[in-house]
Amino acid sequence: MARVCQYSGKRPQVGHRVVRRGKAKREGGIGQNVTGITKRRWKPNIQRIRVVDENGRVQRVRVCARYIKAGKFVKAPRGSRKAAAG
Repeated sequence: MARVCQYSGKRPQVGHRVVRRGKAKREGGIGQNVTGITKRRWKPNIQRIRVVDENGRVQRVRVCARYIKAGKFVKAPRGSRKAAAG
């Protein structure tokens, strides 16, 4: 199950968590030292929602919360069924 938005393509990003020790020079200290760097991931807020596509069919899609909040989809009403394929 990939954590990827089907519309924006937003996916987890990687980076580092940097741990520093000491007081900054601008605050009157002698400077900071980096004492540890570990990898970390930022995960997007992906939700599974039911939307009505352009053909009027109901589909389940994975989209990021930003697209839902922006109102880029027409949500399917509760209780509506998928159209029979045929």
